[in-house]
Amino acid sequence: MSNRRNWLKQTSLGIVGLGIIPFESFAIPTNENSTNEKNISLIQLRSNENPYGPSVLASKAMRDSVSVSNRYDWDLLDELMEKIAQKHHLTYQNILLGAGSSEILNLVALFWSKKSGNLIIAETTFDYWTITAENAGLKKIAIPLTADKKHDLSAMLNAIDTDTKMIYICNPNNPTGTICASEELLNFINEATKRTKVLVDEAYLDFTDQPSLANLVTENKNLIIAKTFSKIYALAGSRIGYAIAHPDTIKEISQLQFAANGSVSVVSASGALASLKDDKFVTDTITFNNEVRKYTVDQLENLKIRCIPSHANFVYFSLENYNKDFFEQLKKNNIQGTKIYEEKGKWSRITIGTMKEMKQFIKALE
Repeated sequence: MSNRRNWLKQTSLGIVGLGIIPFESFAIPTNENSTNEKNISLIQLRSNENPYGPSVLASKAMRDSVSVSNRYDWDLLDELMEKIAQKHHLTYQNILLGAGSSEILNLVALFWSKKSGNLIIAETTFDYWTITAENAGLKKIAIPLTADKKHDLSAMLNAIDTDTKMIYICNPNNPTGTICASEELLNFINEATKRTKVLVDEAYLDFTDQPSLANLVTENKNLIIAKTFSKIYALAGSRIGYAIAHPDTIKEISQLQFAANGSVSVVSASGALASLKDDKFVTDTITFNNEVRKYTVDQLENLKIRCIPSHANFVYFSLENYNKDFFEQLKKNNIQGTKIYEEKGKWSRITIGTMKEMKQFIKALE
């Protein structure tokens, strides 16, 4: 532990210089009790949140931690970094904590924005964070998705030039729910990182059987993995995520934090630690998500709404053949959706809620 504290201290000093049971039996009800300003039950299917959590273990840990949240518990953060590292068969030096994976994405964007150049990203993907990079001077190059809404890795590879500072891959992709085939992605990483940094966002990977790329960072200094406790662990509001990278890369990125790993609260860290111990909650979340997602896709297709096969906790679909006003139907039924992401085909996305919520969603469309 002392080596880690020394490393954190040095970094901070540098910065100053610069058989499934029902979920109700083990999870806290959430969306069912949400209300809007008119005190009408609101179904939130907008932000890809986990509707079944946090788990009982995480909730208890967070409640218990409130009484000691008047202290800076660096030891707790040390323990969390150790547990995350163990999960990925790495060391604490490969981990950087952040207030959600959004902070990690922001830090990486800021780091590479110090140098002029460009950022390669898919069109359409999770790109809200890229405004930081663009405002700081990076030019965004958007590569269209393939016809089946997947990353066009070949085209992204061909787009790399001497000014390319970073490539961003969201896998599974948000909002399309598509996933890069493992072998194809590995080949892409091997080639692309010879020429630039690659940031892979694995926010939704836990909903799949595909392994993380975390094992590659021990040798590859140009690969950065962003992960979060927001989705599968249902801690979106707690704002806790982390980066996985080579120790040298972690040290570079952390210099943009006031204090390395210091943006995570005691309450959030306690919830994250407990979540890592609750394998059953994760397994049950995946099982229920798969079941409800299948129901949702089947029902949408019965309504002649084309869906893209999803590997996450949301579905991407075309409203081109839907004759009603989709968003007006949601509004009338107190359901929060998202937007039109692609005008051609009128593509939108919906989060997978509970079975009850998705039945209400389908009823609203009928």
